[in-house]
Amino acid sequence: MHLDELRTLLVRHARPDWTTAIDGVLISKVDEPNPPSPSTSGTVLALVAQGAKRLALGERVYEYRAGQYLVASVDLPVTGHFTEASTEHPALGFGLTLDPSDVAELLLRSGPGDVPRTGGGALPGIAVSDAPDALLDAVVRLLHLLDEPRDQAVLAPLVKREILWRLITGEQGGIVRQLGLADSSLSHVARAVRWIRDHYTQPFRVEDVAQRSGMSVSAFYRNFQAVTAMSPIQFQKQIRLQEARLLLATHPNDITGVGHRVGYDNPSQFSREYRRQFGAPPSQDAARLRRSVRTATAVLP
Repeated sequence: MHLDELRTLLVRHARPDWTTAIDGVLISKVDEPNPPSPSTSGTVLALVAQGAKRLALGERVYEYRAGQYLVASVDLPVTGHFTEASTEHPALGFGLTLDPSDVAELLLRSGPGDVPRTGGGALPGIAVSDAPDALLDAVVRLLHLLDEPRDQAVLAPLVKREILWRLITGEQGGIVRQLGLADSSLSHVARAVRWIRDHYTQPFRVEDVAQRSGMSVSAFYRNFQAVTAMSPIQFQKQIRLQEARLLLATHPNDITGVGHRVGYDNPSQFSREYRRQFGAPPSQDAARLRRSVRTATAVLP
């Protein structure tokens, strides 16, 4: 029942750029399967109403389909694509950006025993679960507000808080709760992720990043791997290669220069690692990128 209504609302309000009139709410509608596309996850709830999608993070592969949702609690380099979509039955999805401050506020307002305790160890940065009826119902009510512009400013924040509360107290609540805890293992890893992303062209010592994150080296390795499914060096490589691919879309004839700009001093190493990541050497992939201007968001719906 909820899924049928959800599909109707998503089709009605889908836009080419996936945005909506409600801040932080995205709608996707895709008419055909697409090739794997690299992107970053953001901190997000992604709910599939129709079709299916596959997402890869390091060695982990996640698949989610109609009636299932994915949560991402850290902005991670991922590769995703729709595996089931057609003109007759397009892939349809709902996305909601998750704000750590909103999570923190709800945790502060909750009473003793309202929220399960969050363990000390870091949890994976991404997880998939079946969507309970209460969550689907709240999403449907939020989308109905797209038909009621007068009510959006007052009611949309309330319904978004309800959706967030369903996530916090749901099956993947531990992942979402860590997003709002200032001293959680996830927050320390997220600090490291931001630093590596901001300085991805520079070599670094893992010991120094661990110190910046407020963890011992052993705890940093363990928690970083748990959240991102990669070592810190592998994570940096993913960021470098994704940035290189974006640059090649606009500088297809400067492969050596692009490799150098993202931190590769050795052109052969750059070409080798690029091909391993994207299935084609930089020159061929650049030509393919020129033919395909639009790229799909990896996580959403």
